Amino acid sequence: MLRRIRITLALVFFTLITLLFLDFTGTIHAWFGWMAKIQFLPAILALNIGIILFLIAITFIFGRVYCSVICPLGVMQDIVSWFGGHPKKRRYRFNYSPEKRWLRYGVLAVFLIATVAGIGSLTALLAPYSAYGRMAQNLLAPLYGWGNNLLAGFAERAESYTFYETDVWLKSLPTFLIALFSFIIISVLALRGGRTYCNTICPVGTILSFIARWSWLKPVIDHTKCNQCGLCSRQCKAACIDIKNQTIDYSRCVTCMDCMETCKHHAISYRHPAKSSVSAPTGQQEPDQSRRSFLTATALITATTAIKAQEMKVDGGLATIEDKKIPNRQTAILPPGSESARHFAQRCTACQLCVSVCPNGVLRPSTDLLKLMQPEMSYERGYCRPECTKCSEVCPTGAIRLVDRAEKSSIQIGHAVWVKANCVPLTDNVECGNCARHCPTGAITMIPSDAANPQSLKIPAVDTERCIGCGACENLCPSRPFSAIYVEGHERHRII
Repeated sequence: MLRRIRITLALVFFTLITLLFLDFTGTIHAWFGWMAKIQFLPAILALNIGIILFLIAITFIFGRVYCSVICPLGVMQDIVSWFGGHPKKRRYRFNYSPEKRWLRYGVLAVFLIATVAGIGSLTALLAPYSAYGRMAQNLLAPLYGWGNNLLAGFAERAESYTFYETDVWLKSLPTFLIALFSFIIISVLALRGGRTYCNTICPVGTILSFIARWSWLKPVIDHTKCNQCGLCSRQCKAACIDIKNQTIDYSRCVTCMDCMETCKHHAISYRHPAKSSVSAPTGQQEPDQSRRSFLTATALITATTAIKAQEMKVDGGLATIEDKKIPNRQTAILPPGSESARHFAQRCTACQLCVSVCPNGVLRPSTDLLKLMQPEMSYERGYCRPECTKCSEVCPTGAIRLVDRAEKSSIQIGHAVWVKANCVPLTDNVECGNCARHCPTGAITMIPSDAANPQSLKIPAVDTERCIGCGACENLCPSRPFSAIYVEGHERHRII
């Protein structure tokens, strides 16, 4: 019964979190966006004390249920492992293995150092929620989009507008390849060893393992009923049941309840163990040493948290329109609410949730090695509309602070730069003014190209004090392949 409840909750969380990355309409976020905010690492980076205490409390009471119910990457591994063990001959394929403590703590140390140092690309690679988000956004979202477009085609023929087409395009080749390789590696580990990734590499799993040692409820082996058949150990995806010594390594147990379901003698029960029946597994730390490790890890996490606190393709069906190319920006453009490049780099885990929800195709993963996979803005497919605040609404870490529409219209994230050599009035000798007509802040005015001749063709002049860097001018400029006006990002945003 407990196992069925756990599986039901896990599937509900997994499905809804996956839909957060697939739903381009933003409808799902209005109801279930909180599921992204209760993920462990985003809660720490956002300094959501209430959520952090809640996750610690449920781990103290129930064990690592976070890993088997709330974490989407953990549930994904269970699903892959279930498919791998579906044939009866593969069902009991796991074996007990001692804890690889040096690897677990080594990865955790690297993760904490990278987080403190602001090496976002390394942090993003190791963060479990972000790793799953990239897989969903890069591998599943295109399939979801194509399926939606197919339904939209059928709906249009039936004169229905229930569905509408959306662009499906590759936002970043490096991020796609990283997501693909991550999926392959984690899936292979899950097929061969169940929760190998969770108990050897995942830093969140290692952090929660310190708390899980003292959980109030846990699977307990009744030595009087156990006949050491070994079925529970061969079914344990965490490889934490030492059947020879009839002990369980609770630091690695993810409270999946599979052992209880497998045991034919009802020798395993989920309860609070009596002191006399609790014995440390072979190779497990003694209580005093365990307590010191827990306090050390807690101090490191606390210190880390404290530091963090500080397309249309043709023109009228006649001529092919050449695609725009990304200009060579000196400073990347970050979404309104990011406050500064430093603030954004230190808090963003590159989960791609903002990329998936952006309705204008403005956000895409960075290819810069130091900011690899973290989102940045570019305006070849659209511009950042002043009335849209979706990225700030869904960000679970606080990397993009929540802003309202009025505030967003006054946040300067960059400024427009005019490129004389590309401007249509000068290259084609025709009137244009597209940038000035569509500027939402009136920062661009058209002035005579020849100051001595008021009747000469007009060219744009940019008031950098009024420009907010929304990119409307860059996106709507008819010049190809490079716009005659582009946005240069600011290291620190300001209110104008």
